[in-house]
Amino acid sequence: MSEKSSTLVEKPQAKIIPISAARRLRTQSSRDEEYAYQAKILGMDKLALLEEMVRFQQERSERGELSQEMMNRGKYLFKALEEKAETQELRLLARSYRRHLEFELTEHHRRQNGLPAGSE
Repeated sequence: MSEKSSTLVEKPQAKIIPISAARRLRTQSSRDEEYAYQAKILGMDKLALLEEMVRFQQERSERGELSQEMMNRGKYLFKALEEKAETQELRLLARSYRRHLEFELTEHHRRQNGLPAGSE
């Protein structure tokens, strides 16, 4: 009976993976999502891009801050809007938003690497 009860209490071993492997998987997944979003944006017409811009702005307002993922998405969105804009005003607005997001991304990367703001 003790042999039977000891086999019942054996627990399956947890799978352990190195943290570096987990980071690579997460990074690859993020890249895949970024490429998918970029492809989605490239296939949109101007009206769909404007609707996506409204969704983007609503999500940003709800979150209160821009995540790195949102900055990347916004960069693609506003670049596409800039290229498809029929008016100078929309082109300037989209360019301004895109440049702001590119600046924010640069600063985010600097902070991650321990560099002071505005340094090269």
